[in-house]
Parts: sequence; structure tokens; C-alpha cells
Amino acid sequence: MANDTTIEKDEWTSHIKADTKAFNLDLNELWQHKDLVLLFVYRDFVVNYKQTILGPIWFVLQPLLTVITFTVIFGNIARIPTDGIPPVLFYMAGTIVWTYFIDCLTPISSTFINTAAIFGKVYFPRLVVPISIVISSLLKFIIQFAMFLGLLIYFIYQGMPMKINAGVLMVPLVLMQAGLLGMGCGILISALTTKYRDLARLVAFGAQLWMYATPVVYPVSQVPAKWQTLFYLNPAVAIVETFKAAFFGTNYPSIFHLSISVLMTAVFLFLGVVVFNKVEKSFMDTV
Repeated sequence: MANDTTIEKDEWTSHIKADTKAFNLDLNELWQHKDLVLLFVYRDFVVNYKQTILGPIWFVLQPLLTVITFTVIFGNIARIPTDGIPPVLFYMAGTIVWTYFIDCLTPISSTFINTAAIFGKVYFPRLVVPISIVISSLLKFIIQFAMFLGLLIYFIYQGMPMKINAGVLMVPLVLMQAGLLGMGCGILISALTTKYRDLARLVAFGAQLWMYATPVVYPVSQVPAKWQTLFYLNPAVAIVETFKAAFFGTNYPSIFHLSISVLMTAVFLFLGVVVFNKVEKSFMDTV
């Protein structure tokens, strides 16, 4: 008589086990959880603004107020040149790209702390959360980018020379790099904050310092030539400058400087994934 309680191995559809690899980026597993990614995107994009007075208007109001502040302080008072570009356009271009990067980095840097309750109850690839933040931040960027294009069209209509060039085709790649850089730095910080909680307090302050080390409120032409190679060790510099050059016709970063930026982004992403994978196995004991 056959034993009815016997369970054939081929009945199991998946097998969850600890992964001992230092670098584990299972794209197939992430794709299988795409519905969960979309659910988190919906939560980040809609629910966070559901009980606010202005709602999604903040997506437009925040960069607009920032640009006005930069125009008054750095344009009218400090009189920092913008290489012949209307200050409002110059600051808007730098602000929306930088904001996308920061909108990826800041929430991702607190992934383990903010989602500890979920991580402790159910298994799913932990990188789903950072990826969903990158996507939801991209939706926010698209709204702000539409506002930037509206301003650009207005200034062109007012007589500003048309300087848009074929480099606009690189904009999706620039955004991809900005998202990956924000994700790499974010998951690295997130992994470290499980043990060193005070790092979370330094993220906002560090982001402000990083912004002033990036040509958001000033052009690269204001940096002395002898310091520019060191300046481009900041991977965000090439990202912001490439975006501006595509629409304003300014000088693109050199291939060498672009290569440095891409390499630094890859290093941060690699280190982030390695540390993230190591910490996720035992973070519940320290978070």
C-alpha cells in the first residue's frame, strides 16, 4: 500500500535557503516579484501624499521654491555666473536631476529601519524596496521634467537661441545612472545604519554638502582647471553636467570624466549590494 503522506520533491515550486554569495543579484527572482515592486511604487507615489493639503502639487512646488531661492541668493545676491543661460532654467535643470538622485538616496538609506516590521514577517527579495523607490522617484522626476520643458519652451519663445542637441538621447542613460548611484549609496548606508544608527542622522547633512560639491548652483567653468579632475571624482558632477549640456549646448564632460563617473557609480552599486546582502541575513538581531 502506498504511503499517501509521501510528498514528491517535484511538488515544490520554490526553495528558500540562505545565500552565501558575497554578491547576489538575482534578476530573475526580482522579476518574479514585479507585482510587489509596483505595489510599493503605488504606496510611495500615492499614499504618502494622500492626507496632505496640496498632495502631488508638492512635486512641482518644491523644486519651484528651490529654484526661486537659488535665483535670489546665488543669481541676484552672490551673482554667480550661469554661462549665459537664464538663471531660472540653469537652476531648474540642476535641481530636478539632483532632486531625483536625492529622492533615491535618502529613503533607500533607511530601508532596513523603516521596513524592519515587514522584513521580519515575510520573505521577499529585499532589493525590491530600493528598486521601488527608484521607480517612484522617477515618476516624480517626470512631472518636474515636464515643468522644466515648459519653462524651456517659454524662454525659446521669448528669443533664447535653440541649443538643444542630439545629447538629449543620452538623458535616459543619465537618469539610469543617477538612479543606480542613489540606490548604490543608499543601500550601502542602509546596511551600515543597522549597526550605527547615527549614520541616518548624517544623511540629510551629507546630502547638502554633496550638493555644493556638485555643479547645481554654479557651472563647472567656475572650477579651476587644475582641480577639475579631482572635482569629477564626484560621480554626480558628470550626471548633472551631461543633462545641462543636452539642453543648453554647454560643454559635455570628457570621455575620461564620464568614465570616472560611471566607474564610481559601479563601485558604489557593487559595494552596496555586497554589504546589503551580508547584512540582510542577520539585521533583525541588530535593527
